[in-house]
Formats: sequence, structure tokens, C-alpha cells
Amino acid sequence: MKINFKIQQYQTDAVDAIVRVFNGQPHYDKITYIRDLGKQKTYTGFDGSIFNEGKQMTLVPMDDQLSLGDIELESDTGYKNKAIELTGAQLLDNIRAIQSENNIKVSDKLIADVGRCSLDIEMETGTGKTYVYIKTMFELNKRYGWSKFIVVVPSIAIREGVNKTFQITADHFMEQYGKKARFFIYNSSNLNELDNFSSSSGINVMIINTQAFASSLKEDGKSKEARIIYSKRDEFGSRRPIDVIKANRPIIILDEPQKMGGEVTQKALKNFNPLFSLNYSATHAKEHNLVYVLDALDAFNKKLVKKIEVKGFEVKNLTGTSQYLYLENIVLSPSKPPMAKLEIEVAQNAGHARKLFTFAVGDDLFYKSNQMEQYKNGYVISDIDPVRGTVTFTGGLVIHQGEVIGDVVEQDMRRIQIRETIQSHFEKEEKLFEMGIKTLSLFFIDEVAKYRQYDEDGNEVLGEYGRIFEEEYTAILNEYLTMFDTPYQKYLREIETADTHKGYFSIDKKTGRSINSALKRGTEFSDDISAYELILKNKERLLSFDEPTRFIFSHSALREGWDNPNVFQICTLKHSDSSTQKRQEVGRGLRLCVNQAGNRMDMEALGETIHNINKLTVIASESYKGFVADLQSDIKKVLYDRPTAATSDYFKGKFVKVDGKPTAIDEKTANNIEFYLIQNGYVDMDRKVTDKYRMDLEMGTLAPMPANLAPMAEGVHTLVQAVFDESALARMVENGKQTKIESNELNKNFYKKEFQELWKRINHKYAYAVSFDSAELIEKAIRHINNELFVSELTYTVSKGEQTDEMDANALERGEAFKSAKTRTTTLKRSEVNQIKYDLVGKIAEGTVLTRKTVVAIIKGISPVNFAMYKANPEEFITKVVRLINEQKATMIVEHITYDQIEGEYDSTIFTAEKSSTSIDKAFKASKHIQDYVFTDGYAEKSVERRFAEDLDSADEVCVYAKLPRGFHIPTPVGNYSPDWAIAFNEGAVKHIFFVAETKGTMESLSLKPIEKAKISCARKLFNEISTENVKYHDVDSYQHLLDVMKSL
Repeated sequence: MKINFKIQQYQTDAVDAIVRVFNGQPHYDKITYIRDLGKQKTYTGFDGSIFNEGKQMTLVPMDDQLSLGDIELESDTGYKNKAIELTGAQLLDNIRAIQSENNIKVSDKLIADVGRCSLDIEMETGTGKTYVYIKTMFELNKRYGWSKFIVVVPSIAIREGVNKTFQITADHFMEQYGKKARFFIYNSSNLNELDNFSSSSGINVMIINTQAFASSLKEDGKSKEARIIYSKRDEFGSRRPIDVIKANRPIIILDEPQKMGGEVTQKALKNFNPLFSLNYSATHAKEHNLVYVLDALDAFNKKLVKKIEVKGFEVKNLTGTSQYLYLENIVLSPSKPPMAKLEIEVAQNAGHARKLFTFAVGDDLFYKSNQMEQYKNGYVISDIDPVRGTVTFTGGLVIHQGEVIGDVVEQDMRRIQIRETIQSHFEKEEKLFEMGIKTLSLFFIDEVAKYRQYDEDGNEVLGEYGRIFEEEYTAILNEYLTMFDTPYQKYLREIETADTHKGYFSIDKKTGRSINSALKRGTEFSDDISAYELILKNKERLLSFDEPTRFIFSHSALREGWDNPNVFQICTLKHSDSSTQKRQEVGRGLRLCVNQAGNRMDMEALGETIHNINKLTVIASESYKGFVADLQSDIKKVLYDRPTAATSDYFKGKFVKVDGKPTAIDEKTANNIEFYLIQNGYVDMDRKVTDKYRMDLEMGTLAPMPANLAPMAEGVHTLVQAVFDESALARMVENGKQTKIESNELNKNFYKKEFQELWKRINHKYAYAVSFDSAELIEKAIRHINNELFVSELTYTVSKGEQTDEMDANALERGEAFKSAKTRTTTLKRSEVNQIKYDLVGKIAEGTVLTRKTVVAIIKGISPVNFAMYKANPEEFITKVVRLINEQKATMIVEHITYDQIEGEYDSTIFTAEKSSTSIDKAFKASKHIQDYVFTDGYAEKSVERRFAEDLDSADEVCVYAKLPRGFHIPTPVGNYSPDWAIAFNEGAVKHIFFVAETKGTMESLSLKPIEKAKISCARKLFNEISTENVKYHDVDSYQHLLDVMKSL
């Protein structure tokens, strides 16, 4: 299996921020210098081969036709990075311009700790920072000709991961840039790589970790490696390796610099003679010139990482009691009252055991436990509350979900954790399997013997955790196995219990046995390269259904090496000692998952359901509240310094895009924005953003901005959302022990004659045909492109500033010690020719599904001014032209589409096919719906869909209704479209009895994307013009709007 990569805007923005720092630097290709080849001696060996003594391990085969004088010695040409020609003031001006546009606090000086400047890029774990800095190398090479890079990493785990990313992205970048980067891991025993690094003119990357770094780059170091890199080596032509490296003037990239030590590391880095340095991390300890920020809140809000769910457990040892109770969960069923799954102690012939049972109100634990004395008085269940997640007993005891009461030892907690991990795995797996997504669960343990041991003959046997896992897995598997022969059931039956779990540990080289990973001194991580190689070697295989392993056990010291996108459960079978450790644990599973085709399941693939699919469950060894408080505290500490109030001062001077061009907000505009927020109740007296704003944003019902602000509305709302919101931290994590609705079967409403009649009328499959004149599309596409196309050019802003008349510490903190007197923005005119050859026609034809002939006709019609934008930024030009053509295509489709009914219909099982366990607080208990619960979109407490469902349920005119599943869709040329609701009204109550509706947060057509508008228009045409089934369709934003629309149809 191969993971696919694609261009994503936020990653492109991060790359662009770095590249633009050097605007004004000319492009120089292949800057040469004369390399020191060292002492070059050649002599004939005993076997007749000719040796070149100046080169380590180089053999030149003897040829009968050659003499020593004919041997061509190695070329002395080397290729280095051209020096930066910009002044420090010019670099700082560029940095400030980028910071202003990205709304980052403006630097008061240029930081040049390592090289000419040190730039910080802040990116949340799981958002692809390794991909970003590899792409940055290609862009720096393309724009300025720089080709020599050194990536410095803090550990062997990260080093191996970086090396793996270079391998799996090679084809992707080859397709984009027409070249590959040559990369290698520094090894003091193979110094020839340094000669290749110097003599190659292409992109060359050396990867080095701090272990080699700390010992080998200190000039006064005493280690063997230090002597090698700083001393003249006979096997290296009597040269110092450090001199060979520094001659290239490399660009230094530091991955996780906060883990690399302090001044010693910084001093050692300078020995490389770096051109400049780039620092990539989610948590910078030391600040330099920051040019790009994507923190934990940004990543979550933009849906670039998984949502986190925590299952916590609280142990209560009540004074004077010896009874044992564990409330696993509360089970909801359409036909029965709520039931509680409780683990209790049961008397047996050979003592007592702990067993899990399902109880109802009125059940007595005393009899279920075979009359154990500890449950004799007051242990009859009096209430089961699924909303609060509690069970109450007649004696007054109340137990919450995830709570353990009584005599509990560590082994009990570990069994509960393992069971809950397996349970969470199965809750998600069937739905993910049907989407082609492999589900993985990851256990971290602190002692290998607890999972794997060896008998007297050296054979592997299960340790304590291995035995517990197999016992609990078998029990839960039996609950999920059914008589049906579905692909998922077949998949489960084909996997042996022993094959579904596997251990990844360090291996003792002498015995070949799994051993505890030795910790690197001063850290909690291991340096065992063999363990990391095994983890990374099997990374893609673990994503395939052909590999039976679904549950992985690994040593906690190796957790830094785990970065598999399909980890959906993480369970640490040891206590997390610090909040930082909790964040590191969670970070192992934050990446968005991939399917069997290797495609990332992101917003583009899943839309608003992204966090229903991409949900990471952390099975904690403590209470939910305790774990989450520590986790949120750690996240809050490392969030970028955000404003807390949306005042006019906050907006003033910020940049937003107007018609694609960055535009500064002046004082008058800032005041207008503040007035808009006050007028609509979007800020309170202290200018804190209100819940009303957040709810309107979630429901898509934000008040339209006045005409003078409308062109910058998107940018302004982005700024409002950047104001710190304490509740956003709470939304990032949810409680995994809340009562969940596991099944939502069809109820008696489905079988009502009114719904059956409606279902009969809409349950058809259709094929569409579109016939339109190519000439018409060409004409409209050309006009649309010439009117709308804007491709950003490379510009740099020179700001002439002067110190303010009065300055204090607060002004310095705010970055307001200087006032900007004059600015001048200049477009960068580059004389060098871009070496990348793009198939312009082919790329546009592929993106628009049009013939090359049609695409050529469109390109020919683009005005010279607009077509000139292609040279300035080819990738953006292609992307935007494809989008603009598709928008026109979508508009024309609606005018010319026709539908024909074809054979086939949907089975009623599509209503229950989307199996998912949803928290009860996100469900609406309905009385007129065809299922007991309605699951609506959106995080807002009263989203548009939720209010619509509630109104339908309480309306006298409505007989029965259904929330239509995504499996029910109408084909359109711009993608399948699934309407939201099917409604049957009581006859005589309204004009049209049968109605299909789409709920939208706004009815402003300008707020809808052209593709979405086209889909809705196709559905309207099918139901209202073509179909003869007397079913009407319309998009609405409320139930009242539906009634109003109905009168006009």
C-alpha cells in the first residue's frame, strides 16, 4: 500500500511564508567552488586493482587497456549555496510584511543566531511539518537555486521517521518539481557521503540526529565521533569532515529544536557555516523570527487533525465497604428501557470472580452475585439515567459511567483499560471497514515481560497483559459475531485471536528476544534504531486489510516512533506522570486516517462528517476530568499568544484579502467592524466574543456585513475566530464514557402508509444526460476567467519606520515600539526562467474533465494580462483556472440537464447502514421520525438541522418524516447529492403532501459555493420539473420557511 500526498493550502502557505522572506534575492543556479579532494594517491594492490587512497573504500577495477596515467581522478568541482545578498534591514522588512499579512506579532529585530536569520514555523503535531520543510527545500531551490540542506533532529526515532518521509514523498515531489532530492543519514564511518553531498549539483539533504550531533560537533569533545569530525582523517584524504560540510554553506533545518539542548547545540551548529536556519515545532522554547503559525486550536478548527475522545476511570474506595462495582456503560434500545452494564463479583465453587452483566431497574445484585454478602443490603437498582450516565441503588449509592468502586488493585484497572480499548475498537471498526479504512489500536507498556515472556526452551509465551487481552478480545468478539455473511463478518472470522495482536519491541542482538528499550540519558525515549526500523518498515503494511494485526503493543520508550494515521485508540498501561506526557501520547494518533487506496480522509473526502470518522479515543488510567484538565492545561500553555477581545485596536493594521490582494485595515474600517459586532450581539461589553456569534457561525447564519465591509467579510470573520475562546478547548475533547446510542432501528413510523407512499415516490434511481454547446461553455469560461482570475505575484514590502516618541515595556511587548512612517510594496521581477515544465493543457483538462481541444480554445481566449499571471505563479494559475471553468460548467449543467428513471431502487436498510455509536447528547429523541433518534449536523446546541427536526416533530401538519441517509443520493455531473429530509404531511393540512427538503444555514445564494448551488438546482429540476410523482423539493433554512415556500410552488 502507498500513501498518496496532495497539495494542501495551509502547507503551501507555510512554505510560501519562508520563501518570501528572501524576496529580492536573485536566482543563482549551480554556484561552484573548487573542492579540497585531500591527498590523492593511487597504487596497485596485490590483486591488480588500483586504489585511490584519498577516498574511503573506493575501488577502481583494473582494465588491460588502462595505465595509471589514464585514470581520470575525481572532479574537484563542488556546488554550494549562494550567499544571501539582501541586507539585514531588507530581510527584517520582508519578515515584518509576512508577519503583518499572517497576523503574527511583528518582530522588533532580526534574529540571526544560526546563519543570516533564524526563522520559526509553528505547526501542530499531525499536520505534516516534515512534508512542509521538504517542499520548502524544493521551493527555495526553484526560486533561488539553493540546494544544500541539513536536517537536524533530536532523536533516532524522529530521524528514522524523517528518512521514511523523504522516501514516500519522492514520487510526489518528482511530479511537482521534475526532480528528486538526494538524502542520506550522516554516519561517521561512511564519510564518502560527504563528498557526494558536496559534488552533486542537485538538491542534497543530510539528516543528522543530536546524539551524533552533541558528541561529534563539539570542538573540545572527547568522544570517538568528535575526534572523527574535527580531525584530519587518513581515510578521508587527510581532511577534516567539518571543513567539507561547511564549504557548502548549507541551510539548517531544525525539527523539534526545543528538544535539542541550549547554547552548546547553538554553538555547534555554527560550525556548519550555515546560510540561515529554519525551526519547525509545535512548541518553541526559544523564540526567533516567527513567520507562520498553525497551533492546536487552528488545526482542530480547520479539521486538519482527529477529534479527541477520552475514556477516563475513577476509583472510589468507600470507607467501610468491601463491595466491588464497575459501571461500564448504559445501553439504549428502541424496544426496552435503559439497561446498565455492570461488572460485579460472583461467588463460584473455587472462590469468586468478576463478571460483566446487563441489569435493568429492579434487578438485585445480591441474587445475581450468587448471594454474596457484600451486595445484601441496598443493592437493588432503583434508577438508570442515560443522560447523566448514572445508576442509583435503593441504599442511596450512585455510580457514574467509568467509575470503579471498592477493592481495586492495579491489575483490575489494567484489565478494564484493555477491555475498553477493545470495545472502542469494535464500536468504530465496522463502519470504517465499509469505507475501506483499517482500524488500529495501540497499547504502550513499560515492561515487555507483561506482554511477552519466554519459557525454559526459549519459546515465546504470553505475559499478563497478553493473556488478559486474549480473554477480553474473545468475549467481545463473540458479542459482535452474527449469522450474517457480510464482508466485515467474514473479515472478523478469518483473523485468529493470536494473529490480531502483535508486539513491537527492542530486540536483544545476542538472544533475539524482545527486551525493554533502554532510555536515552536524561529523556524518556529510546535510541534503539532496530526497533524504529521495524515500526517504520511495517507502517504501510499495518494499514492494509491483508495484515491481520489490529492491536499493537509497544514499549512506552518507543512511542516517539509511532506515527501511524490509522491509530484510532491509544491506551497507556501505566500512569502518565505529567501533562506534557499526556499531550505526547495523544499526539501519536492525531493524523487524519487513510483508506486502502492511500487517500487521506480529510474535509475534501468526508465533508462535515470528518470528525465522526476521525476520532481518536484515549483510554486513560485516571478520571476523565483529571486527564482532560491536564491535557487542556498543556495545550493552553503552548497556544500562540492570542488576543482576548475583538476591539477596533485589535483589527487595526491587520491584513485581510480583498479581491485576492492583502489589504490593511485602517482605523475607520476597524471601528466599523467593531460596530458591526456590537450591533449584532457578537461581542459583550468587554468585547469578548459571545456564544451568539459562535452559534450563528456554526449554523451558517452570521448577519451579513454592510456594503463597505462585505468584500473583506471572510477575512474579518477569520480574525474574529482568532480571538481566544476558552470553550474551544472544551470542544476539542469529549467524554468517551457518555451514554451512546449503538443502534437506531426503523420504528413503526416507517411502516405508516403515508411514509410508505412517500418512499415509493422518491425511491427511484436516475441517470442524467447533459448536452450543451462547447462553444457556449468556451465563451462563458473565458468571460468568467477574465473577470475573476487573480493570481498572487511575488511582492516584497519595504517599511521605513521610526521609533515612537515615548516607549514603555508594554509597547515593546505589543510590538508597538516603532511607528511605520512609509511603506512601499514592490512586485518582484524575476529574470530567471522557471525550469519546471508544466503540461498546462493536460492539467486543466484533467481537472475539468474536458477535451484538450476545448481547453486550448479557452486558454487562447484568456486576455494577455490574465495569461501573464501563469508565468508569475503556474501552480496557483492552474488551480484557479480549473475552479473557474468548473463553476461555469456547473452553471450550464443546470440549464441543460435531463434525468431518466432507471431500474433499481434503494433497500430500506440504507437508513440503518451507517452504524456509529453517537453520544445521547447529540441525538434528538423524536416521536414522528422513522427512527427513534435523529442525528443532526453541527456542534452548536441548536443547529439549523436540530431546530428543524424539533419543529417537524411538534408540527400538527406533519404526519411522518425521515432524515435521509447519505446513501440515498441523486447523481449530478458535479458529484452525488444527498438531500436532507423527506416529509409526509397530513392530507388537507398543506398544499403539497410530499416534500423533500434541504436545510441550509443561509438562503443567501452568494454564500453557497457554485458547485453546491448546482447540485441543489439539479435536485430542484428533478423533483419540481421532471418527476411526475407529485413530490416537491426546495432548500430552506427553517420550518416556517418551508411552509412559506410550499405556498409558492
